[in-house]
Amino acid sequence: MKRLYLVRHCQALGQKPEADLTEIGKQQAVELAEYFSDKSIEYIISSPFLRAVNTIKPLSEMVNQEIECDVRLQERILCATPFENWMELLERTYLDFDLKFEGGESSNEALSRGMQVIQEMIQRPETNILAVTHGALLSLLIKHYKSDFGFEDWKKLSNPDVYKLETAEKQIAIERVWK
Repeated sequence: MKRLYLVRHCQALGQKPEADLTEIGKQQAVELAEYFSDKSIEYIISSPFLRAVNTIKPLSEMVNQEIECDVRLQERILCATPFENWMELLERTYLDFDLKFEGGESSNEALSRGMQVIQEMIQRPETNILAVTHGALLSLLIKHYKSDFGFEDWKKLSNPDVYKLETAEKQIAIERVWK
């Protein structure tokens, strides 16, 4: 059996790639490290965004595992121009996975890059792997395995949040394991 832990980053100071964790987020990162301390994590991969890397840095140091950064785990780009009604636009992309706004990516495009990482993690020799990403991409990955997961569920994700994906003999199960 292989376990892939999909982690949404801790509370952050913003949405830009260089946005760091808040003071609460830094404490959450320590709590995450404690949560994973007995999970025998053998490989860590993360979005290159600062808030994602700093989310898992305490665990990385605790278990002496380097963090592999992969741009395919970065946050989904909804559109190039900020819109006041971005929440409404995002909701529409949960109903139409091919809907794409100027300068952004569709749900299918974001899901495709995320699933590439998942498939590579499944093929890796390690048994316990951890990946840190962002809420929108995480929600699409969850939806891939739980078809009823949608926009309202995305809104309920916490910072941080953790889902465990277990694979065994071509069967895959996903469940939320964060408190």
